[in-house]
Amino acid sequence: MSLSYETIRNLSDAHPKVPYIQYQYGTAGFRTLGTVLDGVLFRVGVLAALRSKRLNGQTIGIMVTASHNPEQDNGVKLVDPRGEMLEAAWEAHATMLANAETTDDFIEALNYLINLTKVDLSKPARIVYARDTRPSGESLIAALEDGLKAMEAETRNAGVTSTPILHYLVRASNTRGTNESYGDDSEQGYHEKLSAAFKKLVAGRPPIEPLLVDCANGVGGPVARTLSQYLDNSLTMIFENTFTNSPGMLNYQCGADYVKTMQRLPPSLVGRLKPGQRGCSLDGDADRLIYFYLDERGHFHMLDGDKIAALVASFIVELVKLAGLEHKIRVGVVQTAYANGASTRYLVQRLPVKCVPTGVKHLHHAAEHYDIGIYFEANGHGTVLFSRSTMEKLQKYEPSTPAQSTALNRLLDLIQLINQTVGDALSDMLLVEVVLAHKAYSATEWNSLYTDLPNRLVKVTVPNRNAFRTEDAERRLVSPYGLQGRIDELVKRYEGGRSFVRPSGTEDVVRVYAEAALKSQADELAFRVAGVVYDESGGDPMKRPKEFV
Repeated sequence: MSLSYETIRNLSDAHPKVPYIQYQYGTAGFRTLGTVLDGVLFRVGVLAALRSKRLNGQTIGIMVTASHNPEQDNGVKLVDPRGEMLEAAWEAHATMLANAETTDDFIEALNYLINLTKVDLSKPARIVYARDTRPSGESLIAALEDGLKAMEAETRNAGVTSTPILHYLVRASNTRGTNESYGDDSEQGYHEKLSAAFKKLVAGRPPIEPLLVDCANGVGGPVARTLSQYLDNSLTMIFENTFTNSPGMLNYQCGADYVKTMQRLPPSLVGRLKPGQRGCSLDGDADRLIYFYLDERGHFHMLDGDKIAALVASFIVELVKLAGLEHKIRVGVVQTAYANGASTRYLVQRLPVKCVPTGVKHLHHAAEHYDIGIYFEANGHGTVLFSRSTMEKLQKYEPSTPAQSTALNRLLDLIQLINQTVGDALSDMLLVEVVLAHKAYSATEWNSLYTDLPNRLVKVTVPNRNAFRTEDAERRLVSPYGLQGRIDELVKRYEGGRSFVRPSGTEDVVRVYAEAALKSQADELAFRVAGVVYDESGGDPMKRPKEFV
């Protein structure tokens, strides 16, 4: 098979690049205003087909979503054959194709890429794609389909669904009929797999109190409702913020990012969540999860990704030990510099902890080096990875006592419950509920595992974020020269002080994170470091924000 350049040219002309915009494929793929993505979606379709051909016809996934971003934004990312993120080298290829200014430039870049990556054009291209509920999604899917049509790809439209389900479908499609089968490659297969494992894990436990679920007015609402039907009476969910057809409502004053950033209940849940009741928030594409509750005085308490990691890690370590496998299976946790210092101290007393640069791809890759790798970003995105050898070890292991047998079966059921392809808010929610049921923990008892250090995150607008370079998993600045020393001097003034500075990956800002023993001190440290950063970046003293003391 050879490419039909006439077809590619005609369809490319129908989806031109927007002038004067430079696109960048990052951790979240391409993400910006939905109105300027038409040409990008066409080219992503072409790229995905090339990626599939390069991998001998394995299925590649495409998800059209902007996750927790406002509704006017949209984006697209590619999913590799095992449900993992796109190989890093191909991120640059995606960026190159997206920024070709004209159709001629695009075809030239396409030919360059085919030769560079040694794509065999005779191989088939197989693609599964989906989108979230954003109004711009439908037209962007049409542009994507033109890109796939230009490459004569075999396609499957998974419709409107969650990002984690799309990742699941990719892996299930590529492992179908093998001894590594991940499940039936359908949305029904996803629900059946998770619900069956959950029901096994909570069998014999006291009934679980109803859980309030904030669906962020996104695709998590309909997916969660479907999942609840498969769960029968094993978990009752009370759904809130489920308006998927109301303009402007997606992620608006609700969802996981709102709760994490504002550290308070979404306004729509005030009066809906009872003191002591568990609540959780998904994000717009259902791959992030934040828990919360009100105490008896009505005070809000957040249980973020760090708290989820602590709860899940301690449970898995306990099961491995009860199964008699603590010397054969190495469990570890991966965090970023944004993890609360108190969570790190709690975890290092129980298992190995590694800190990596911000970004899911760094966390996922590091977690793969453990037999059981657990990673959760503080923002609520995370999962648990079981290595291939560990899964084989568990399946072949012969326990010597009933207690070991019970622990082993629970580990095997957890493998089925956890979506190992990507962070999955609904899979993680079921995992949390399993651990709470087994520990007989209330939300208050879970929260008391450790007490978060007060912290503050501040953004500083700078002319050139690339002037700020880091090392030690982004915890220390290499440049501008001398700035890290000034930050160190500030940190010394505060009890329990910790602060780091890192450039944003998506906008010309530098993010300043600070912790201290008291909230007022954390705020003060963050603003003082922000002031130093502002001055170093050449900010106008007359325009210095007043809070940057």
